[in-house]
Amino acid sequence: MKVHDLAPAPGSTRPRRRVGRGIAGKGGKTAGRGTKGQAARGSIKPGFEGGQLPLTQRVPKLKGFTNPFRVEYRVVNLDALEALAHTTGERDTVITPDSLRANGLVHKSGLVKVLGGGQLHRAVRVEAHAFSASAAAAITAAGGSVTVIPPPFGNGRPPARGNALTNR
Repeated sequence: MKVHDLAPAPGSTRPRRRVGRGIAGKGGKTAGRGTKGQAARGSIKPGFEGGQLPLTQRVPKLKGFTNPFRVEYRVVNLDALEALAHTTGERDTVITPDSLRANGLVHKSGLVKVLGGGQLHRAVRVEAHAFSASAAAAITAAGGSVTVIPPPFGNGRPPARGNALTNR
């Protein structure tokens, strides 16, 4: 038998040590805390980190949260599609994100979403990354078709844009 094999008998209990009850037994006077110093006086504030600037002071205040996986769409309304189809004058108009950029309706590269603002009276084939329900219904009601283009990043979520705390 070795020291690490020793264990109390099954079912045995022992009362906890009550320290600071006089100098007669173990844990009297200073109650095992030593003399003086921060550990001897129960006065450490919650969140105190030993003189290092605490986490609550290191975190930026009132700045909100920047989601690194946010998907931003460039939006186009139905009345803009109507005007574009009217200027081309073709019978079977195909509207893509590239044609929207070429005509100045979408100023930046990125994902394009068609919203249902305005009226559409022409049959147009629209290719975009997303459609609102009202826009898809209006395009198909006018005799056109809706094609959803998959996003260029594949899995439905763009890559993270760096550290969320430093990328503001």
